[in-house]
Amino acid sequence: MKRGIHFLLLLISFTVFAQQVNIDTAQVVISGRQNTVEAQSKPYVIMISTDGFRYDYAHKYNAENLLKFSDQGVKAEAMIPSYPSITFPNHWSLITGLYPSHHGLIDNFFYDYKRKEVYTMSNKKNAEDGSWYGGIPLWGLAEKNGMVSASLMWVGSASDAGGIRPSYYYPYHEKFTPSEKVEKVVNWLKLPDDQRPHFISLYFPEVDGSGHHYGPDSKETENAVHLIDHAIGDLVQKVNALGLKNVNFIFVSDHGMIKVDGGAPLEIPALLFDKNRFDFYNSQTLLRVYVKNPDEVKTVYKELKAHKTNDYDVYLDKRLPRYLHFATRDDQYNRIGQILLLPKAPKIFLEKGKKTSVGKHGYNPRVVPEMKATFYAWGPEFKNNQVISEFENVNVYPLVAEILGLKIEQPVDGKLKVLKGILKEKK
Repeated sequence: MKRGIHFLLLLISFTVFAQQVNIDTAQVVISGRQNTVEAQSKPYVIMISTDGFRYDYAHKYNAENLLKFSDQGVKAEAMIPSYPSITFPNHWSLITGLYPSHHGLIDNFFYDYKRKEVYTMSNKKNAEDGSWYGGIPLWGLAEKNGMVSASLMWVGSASDAGGIRPSYYYPYHEKFTPSEKVEKVVNWLKLPDDQRPHFISLYFPEVDGSGHHYGPDSKETENAVHLIDHAIGDLVQKVNALGLKNVNFIFVSDHGMIKVDGGAPLEIPALLFDKNRFDFYNSQTLLRVYVKNPDEVKTVYKELKAHKTNDYDVYLDKRLPRYLHFATRDDQYNRIGQILLLPKAPKIFLEKGKKTSVGKHGYNPRVVPEMKATFYAWGPEFKNNQVISEFENVNVYPLVAEILGLKIEQPVDGKLKVLKGILKEKK
């Protein structure tokens, strides 16, 4: 029974998907790829995401390696996730420099009314179909610039999003331990100059899983932080031992975590269960409503507003605060919906008979500080002993492109000027 409950919780976790019995763990190598001579002279960037690594976890749980490396390099007071502060949207924002409304992954699951199809993060077909993903991910930008790239489990890295996959990648699974992932990264960096990736993206799900299942203040979450901290220490040591010039590390997370009030959830307004008039999509920390008859939107909004409680807010999407970039004017794929119900943390919406997890994310990070993410960076390209203020995660994209000398020719939301000051001046 205990194992069954644990498996159910894994299904709920926003970091766990594609849990099939027969999982393909083999690396995919795209043949014929080589670094140009110019690319071989460029720096290396290893971009590491630890899902759900809240902005304060390193200090809260004394992650010795991360504290040491960030003290030597650059650390942000926090990094602001894009809204909603959910896994898939934010990993794709980090890797494309676009807000979710601009790259299309507006949630971990959604319906596309133009395609008449559902996207679900647990669906392997969806996850590896690049037509769902807007923008050009950093590995694609690198490859277009003649630079070999590699990815270990980053959201979308097994897809052809942006028209090109990394030279080396793995279909998503959670069979590899953190130490095994470290070895795979090190092996990539042992390849000959013309085959060696200069941009590597690496993903760890363990901290998010523990935060969901046991809460952000649990011993299990503390242990997960130490597990990843040890892996990072091991990675840096082994990479440094290779003697490569100019290897840089960027450690990020997609969002934070908060313990929610699962014992007294909010009821979804009964009006919305009329499937002839509405579709709704409940992430528990955000409820999106699609009104099938556009002429009814304002009337329904007023009714929902009139009957709401003090535990949540109701917005027409076009009236959501501009800084969230999640309104009609931003929605390039028409996937968001016209009315949004935003519970006030730690409250959640929960259908009757459904279960939830102890910890969750998705709230507005500018209102709920527990949603804030982590940013640390160290290596020859970065200044030493720098502490910087909070910034939006879309700005990581132009930073990486600048380090690697990659030309950004498509529109992005991130701005190089936000983080350029953390780089050492070119001699």
